Amino acid sequence: MANPKEGETIQIHSYKHDGKIHRVWQETTVLKGTRNVVIGANERTLVIESDGRTWLTREPSIVYFHAQHWFNIICMLRDDGVYYYCNMSSPFVFDNNTVKYIDYDLDVKVFPDMSYNILDEDEYEDHKAKMKYPDVIDKILKRNVDKLIGWIKQRRGPFAPDFIDVWTSRYEFQKQFQTRK
Repeated sequence: MANPKEGETIQIHSYKHDGKIHRVWQETTVLKGTRNVVIGANERTLVIESDGRTWLTREPSIVYFHAQHWFNIICMLRDDGVYYYCNMSSPFVFDNNTVKYIDYDLDVKVFPDMSYNILDEDEYEDHKAKMKYPDVIDKILKRNVDKLIGWIKQRRGPFAPDFIDVWTSRYEFQKQFQTRK
């Protein structure tokens, strides 16, 4: 399996535990791509929902995927600061120019002051019963919610003070480079 290459455009596909497609982000620019980490950026990208509805993202975002963690992080760059939307998910795989993962319903929304809310606990419990999530998945996800909250409190990974500056600068450079081609 090849790694995504810096500067290339990829898609992001979110699935549910039952294997059905959940959501597709049409275009994300790779800022870093290794076997274990993909960092990308997008703005005003088309998103297609499983029911066919479409919408455009409203603000520039930096996305973070890791092959060993059961979450991914979308850093949304807004006028009043950076908001983070963290999906509890399977680790990603990169296949056919696409980052793919299973969305496990639980989400953590982090505000610019690093306060946070855990979202969709009812949806998680509902889907856990309907799709028969194994106990081992439930335990892994709960451990990873704790790990993610630790990252938030410790300002690790995408929550580190310089993360956004570094990757938005790289994205701006990529956009300038692309327009010169």
